[in-house]
Amino acid sequence: MSRLPIRLRLSAAFAVALVLVLVVAALFVYLRLEENLDDSVNSGLAARARTVETLVGDGSATLPPGIAGEAEEGFAQVVGADGELVESVGGARGPVLSAAELERARGGRLVVERTVPGVDGRTRVLARPSGSLVVVIGESLEDRDDALSALARSFAVGGPIAVAVASLVGYALASVALRPVEAMRRRAEQVSLAPDEPLLPLPPVNDEIRRLGVTLNEMLDRLRRSFERERQFVADASHELRTPVSVIKAELEGALRSGDFGPDVRDALVAALSECDQLALLAEDLLVLTAAGEGRLPVRAEDIPADELLDQLRDRFSDRAAHAGRRIVVTADEGLLIRADPLLLRQALGNLVDNSLRHGAGEIRVRAGARDDGLVLEVTDAGPGFGPELARTAFERFTRGDEARTRGGSGLGLAIVRAIAEAHGGSAEIEPDGLPATVRLRLPSSLSVRSQVRGLTSGTQARRTPTT
Repeated sequence: MSRLPIRLRLSAAFAVALVLVLVVAALFVYLRLEENLDDSVNSGLAARARTVETLVGDGSATLPPGIAGEAEEGFAQVVGADGELVESVGGARGPVLSAAELERARGGRLVVERTVPGVDGRTRVLARPSGSLVVVIGESLEDRDDALSALARSFAVGGPIAVAVASLVGYALASVALRPVEAMRRRAEQVSLAPDEPLLPLPPVNDEIRRLGVTLNEMLDRLRRSFERERQFVADASHELRTPVSVIKAELEGALRSGDFGPDVRDALVAALSECDQLALLAEDLLVLTAAGEGRLPVRAEDIPADELLDQLRDRFSDRAAHAGRRIVVTADEGLLIRADPLLLRQALGNLVDNSLRHGAGEIRVRAGARDDGLVLEVTDAGPGFGPELARTAFERFTRGDEARTRGGSGLGLAIVRAIAEAHGGSAEIEPDGLPATVRLRLPSSLSVRSQVRGLTSGTQARRTPTT
């Protein structure tokens, strides 16, 4: 019962209550009707008995046939002191009472019910003394029983119909009563923590449902204020991080280019520079996540040559790749233009390359190509790839594999990649159970255009530039 929807539960409870009411009402009506019919029969018997007594007292020789009613429905008899019938009219054939019953009747009023030959159905018999005689009056109970049976059939047929109709009406009333709750539920599916989003709709009547809606709106307002404070804190902290990190990175790069140090110092500078890159990425990631969490990640789209985008990406990570003894190979369709936000797209690709440098192995390949369903950007390396468990949650925030926990990282990189792809109307995916490890960005075709270079249709040639 608890698994049924609340509307069905309310309708079922209403139906059960209605059944109980109908049963009690039917029993009450049946018993009252039976009592009234019995009173009517008894009153008729008593009146006819008085009439017979009057006729016998007047010394009438015979009883009129009408005194017994219709022949099949009643009779009237006068029994003498010796037990013999003095007079009999109606449908009864022979004496109706036994000797013992006559003896009881001489002592007072006697009422019995039995089957009387010549009278339809069961018969109620009234016997009462009248001097030395006994007056016996009988009336068939067939009409009375038919009326009670008809009433019972009416309740048996009409009751279920009434319950069914009332249940439908109850379901409709429950639906109407729960309509404000459904409206709040539909709005709750779309509600966000943005401060300008509308709250839950409230019914006009000040009842329990409205008070529930008011309470939920107050709770939502508290959550929004708390979220806004946290968001503002993250945004402020991210902005504050960017300047000192940029300064430290510039100083480290200058020291690294001077070359006036031993190999151990170079290793330390490269490691510090790598950590600065990670801090810079973290600051940018936090800013992107803050905007994406509000559902307002701004996209300033412009046409970006795919080859220039990948060349810049390669140059950005060339020092780290060379220090790790690895290389980055970029491949782009000839003349491919990508219409996207350059800063966001560079950040997404930078996160993927950074992940490959940290957790992958071998050559890193970055590809950009147009497909029938849009634009595809892939970053591939020869690392162990993503396990089934990690692949399912890799794009969630702060998700890291066991090995990644020992190599640093915030667990935000792939979450940023997905947020940026979705902001452009695309998606991000991991090649399932695939080696080499591949992460793919798909952007809609409306964000990519193919240009013609020297009269050649783009896509027929590819450009490949390795980092040595």
